[in-house]
Parts: sequence; structure tokens; C-alpha cells
Amino acid sequence: QVQLVESGGGLVQAGGSLRLSCAASGRTFSSYAMGWFRQAPGKEREFVAAISWSGGGTYYAGSVKGRFTISRDNAKNTVYLQMNSLKPEDTAVYYCAAARRLGVPGRLNEYDYWGQGTQVTVSS
Repeated sequence: QVQLVESGGGLVQAGGSLRLSCAASGRTFSSYAMGWFRQAPGKEREFVAAISWSGGGTYYAGSVKGRFTISRDNAKNTVYLQMNSLKPEDTAVYYCAAARRLGVPGRLNEYDYWGQGTQVTVSS
């Protein structure tokens, strides 16, 4: 069982930056691939970024590639999402998720555990 708690969301102007954090409970954090997803009002939850258990592999959605960076610190049981050059279309609730699999999974049904989400609002 893994419990995930996101933090770092907020209101930011277009062009600004935010860093999201996701703290995980449990002693097996380093065996999970981790991902970030987001869900805007009236839209389906979509993939944002993923990182392998070791941190050696990453994968991004095309809409955020070059602007967002996913990283992890296994000693702190934490995964991060650095978001730069934010746009109003990045406004959403951002969710952290954990997957018991190798590689960098990009589909919702590949993930086993989910956090409660943190709101990110980008004003124009």
C-alpha cells in the first residue's frame, strides 16, 4: 500500500513557474514508477509525465515537453514536477500516481495508487 500526498499547487501568472511535490508513504517507494496526470474542468484526466523507479527514464506528454521536468528523490520518498513557462491551458488539478511496473508508464490504467490532487491555476 502506498499513500501519496501532493503539494505545491497555487495561482500563478502565465509565463511563471511552480514546483509540485508528491510525498509517498511506505518503504518500497523506490520500486515504483511515478507519474503526474492532470484534469481540467469538463475534461478527462490526461497524462503529463512519468519517471522510472531509478529516475533514469522519463517520458512527457507533447504539450509539456520542454517546459516541465519530472524528478524523484528516493531517499526522501518524493517525486517532483517542475513547471516552467506556464500557460492558461495548464490549469487543472494535478495528480501524482504510482505504478508497480518497469519503465515509464503513460496510461491511467497502468497506475495502482493515486493522490488526492493539487490545484494549479494559471492566469492570463
